[in-house]
Amino acid sequence: MTRSRHELAELFTSLHHNGSVLALPNAWDVMSARLVELEGAAAIATTSAGVAWSLGAADGDQLDRERAIDLVARIVRAVSVPVTADIESGFGATAADVAETIRGVASAGAVGVNLEDAHHGGDSPLRPIADQAERIAAAREADPVLYINARIDVYLLAVGDLAARVEATVERARAYLDAGASGVFVPGVADTETISLLAKEISAPLNVLVGPGSPTVSELGALGVARASLGSGLSQAAYAVVQRGAREMLTSGTYTATADALDFGTLNSVL
Repeated sequence: MTRSRHELAELFTSLHHNGSVLALPNAWDVMSARLVELEGAAAIATTSAGVAWSLGAADGDQLDRERAIDLVARIVRAVSVPVTADIESGFGATAADVAETIRGVASAGAVGVNLEDAHHGGDSPLRPIADQAERIAAAREADPVLYINARIDVYLLAVGDLAARVEATVERARAYLDAGASGVFVPGVADTETISLLAKEISAPLNVLVGPGSPTVSELGALGVARASLGSGLSQAAYAVVQRGAREMLTSGTYTATADALDFGTLNSVL
């Protein structure tokens, strides 16, 4: 039975509050989304970097809104689980622009977004708290059921002294939650002490970015984390295979880089 967007939104929100870590191996196109779904993921999350690269643009507010939303819509149509879209900083300069993006995401069928406070090309690496809170409030007004994952880039961009980053992150988290965010995403933090402290200080589901060297999913759960994301990691790994395979063929003339490839029939049957 096909579930309505409202039902998918309720399901997606509940996945952050059921006592388990929502593990999200981020996808960047329809095929990667289908493969992630087939492996048992409870939801599909896109990676803005992987999406941008696949569409011929650099990450960091370089991709245009229409192309990004079109890809979200194609992924939504291809899977049966909830989809949450990484929309960078909202594909627009103003809060009204963010609201327009949210309406597009909703029309595409996604039930969640990541909305970051990084300010690409701005005077400072992060938007002022009041500015970002206004953008989040506009997103919430545009869609009451959307799961808004407020991304805070204090750690990712190494803003301020290390000792002050927890306090700065928590200050931003509280303002964003007051503005209507559903949860908080803090990429760039990997040590268990800091993760545990953030989980205690932030009164909403905490999302962290994971990769080689990060605590395991079960370890993150014990620290109070509600959601773990691979971000652009899978897309980077996929492109690394392309580079290795091309280099091997063009230098040694061999093809071992493709030895572990999925077979044609398997991939063709996924779509």
